[in-house]
Amino acid sequence: MITLLGSLLGFISSTFPSIVKLWQDASDKKHELAVMQLQMQADAQGHQERLEEINAQADISESAALYKTYTTGITWVDSLNGTVRPVIAYAFFILYATVKLLSYAAVVHDSSVPFVVLHDTLWTQDDGAIFAGIISFYFGQRAMSKLQQGK
Repeated sequence: MITLLGSLLGFISSTFPSIVKLWQDASDKKHELAVMQLQMQADAQGHQERLEEINAQADISESAALYKTYTTGITWVDSLNGTVRPVIAYAFFILYATVKLLSYAAVVHDSSVPFVVLHDTLWTQDDGAIFAGIISFYFGQRAMSKLQQGK
C-alpha cells in the first residue's frame, strides 16, 4: 500500500513542475499581452500627437502664405500695393457716409418728420448688421492674432 501511495505521490509530484511551468507561461503571456496593449496605446497617442503637430504646422504655413505680402523691390509699386485695401475701405466708407448724409438732408428738408422716424429711416437693421460685421471683423481679427501669438 505504501508502495502504491509512494508511486502515486511520485507521479503527481512529477507533474507539479509542469503545472507550475504552464501556470507561469500563462501568466507571462498575460503580462506580455498587457504590455503590448499599453505599447499600442502609447503608439496611438504618439501618432495622434504627431497628427496634431502636422495640422498645427499646416495652419501656421497657411497663415504665413495668406499674410505674406508680395514685394517687387520697386518702392513706389510696393507702396501702392500696400495701400490698395485701406484705400478701397476708405472709399466705400466715404460712399456710405455720403449716401447717409444725402438721405438725412432729404428727410430733414421736410421739417415735420419726428426724430424717431428720422432715426428709423437713416439707421436700419441692415446698417446695424453692416456696422456689427465690420467692427467684429477688425476687432475679432486683432483678438485672434493676439491669442495665436500667446500660444
